[in-house]
Amino acid sequence: QVQLVESGGGLVQPGGSLKLSCAASGFAFSIYHMNWYRQAPGQERELVASISPATNTTTYADSAKGRFTISRDNAEKTVYLQMNRLRPEDTAVYYCNARHGYFRTYNYWGQGTQVTVSS
Repeated sequence: QVQLVESGGGLVQPGGSLKLSCAASGFAFSIYHMNWYRQAPGQERELVASISPATNTTTYADSAKGRFTISRDNAEKTVYLQMNRLRPEDTAVYYCNARHGYFRTYNYWGQGTQVTVSS
């Protein structure tokens, strides 16, 4: 009954914005590291952004830094990815991931949401 459900993807023009959401259920969301990954066709999966439990420390891929913001709402068990000034190279399937900091077999994935940046 663990679930991570992404939403908010779609088609946007270069320079536009999207906000992705990932709604979690069935596990102790507040103690998990939450991550956004993406995978473009023919490319390897890459980590885009992370946010830690407790301290809400954030990290970003160089390509995302300054444009993307990850945040979490523990009361709502939801993690977000605000994406601004989107570029065609941001086109990918974006996946929500939850990982326990110590018991790393507790590692969950959403189904993915498509983001397409094109004019």
